[in-house]
Amino acid sequence: MLRQLSAAGGRRADRSAGGPRFRSTPRSAPHSPDAAPAPGGAPVARARAAHLTATNVRIEYRAPGASDSDVTLAVDDVNLELTRSDFVCVVGPSGCGKTTFLNAVAGFLPINGGTLQLDGRDIPGPGPDRAMVFQQASLLPWRTVLDNVTYGLELGGGMKRAEARDRARGLLDVVGLAGSEDRYPAQLSGGMQQRVNLARALAVEPELLLLDEPFASIDAQTREVMQAELLRICATRDVTALFVTHDITEAAYLADRVVVFSPRPGRIVAEVTVPFERPREQRLRRSPEFLALVDQIAEGLYGAGAAQASADEEESR
Repeated sequence: MLRQLSAAGGRRADRSAGGPRFRSTPRSAPHSPDAAPAPGGAPVARARAAHLTATNVRIEYRAPGASDSDVTLAVDDVNLELTRSDFVCVVGPSGCGKTTFLNAVAGFLPINGGTLQLDGRDIPGPGPDRAMVFQQASLLPWRTVLDNVTYGLELGGGMKRAEARDRARGLLDVVGLAGSEDRYPAQLSGGMQQRVNLARALAVEPELLLLDEPFASIDAQTREVMQAELLRICATRDVTALFVTHDITEAAYLADRVVVFSPRPGRIVAEVTVPFERPREQRLRRSPEFLALVDQIAEGLYGAGAAQASADEEESR
């Protein structure tokens, strides 16, 4: 289902894009904490509380000493909600503000308007409740794999070294690197380095995992393997994730929902619900339903670009 949004962020009527009409699978189950028994005994889904809430978020860039008129509007009027265990992907053209928005959620950048909250509390800056996985693994070359994973725990303090190393070993097992604890980054492939990067982020047990194109620099085959591994890990650890990517196919495979940003200033112009149940197999990518979903996302993305180009042309006249 493709939900088109106005350029200003307001909702339009839901409509199906070309191709089959999709319907998301309900998440509630008889014994789910999100379900309550109805008078007849059948479970009724409760509304899940928002975990991350962005309301009318606006982000500007201003050069030091610049005048009020010399301001770049990077993100404008973004409204987005994630509940716990959601996996949401953000796609959009280069320079549209995807990573800028992600950095604001991480607390690396202030916002200039609106509100950005985690569990109802404003995000004042970086914190242990969020962890970022960057495009480059950026491992410390003089530290072993195990010591790279414990690095964030060491910075946070409050955990004994033995306990931190035990947690790191467990996570290396989860990401498929058991037995590599004493190796150094230079001895690892790009895919293995990103597994260490992911384990390091998970070590602090964040409430929200933020991922900025973490597989962009990996070859296509390894990328698909890592995408499947990420889904497995998120299910195992019950992770809530916000994932930025340029790759529409990657977004369709990973996400519960795909959010489409317009060209700069970044506004959410479409939201696509992904109907496929988990776990997802690699052969899903070759199915007609998956390819139709990719087309839906592409319609939102390229339609937004065409609309922006038309608006810019009108403005220049």
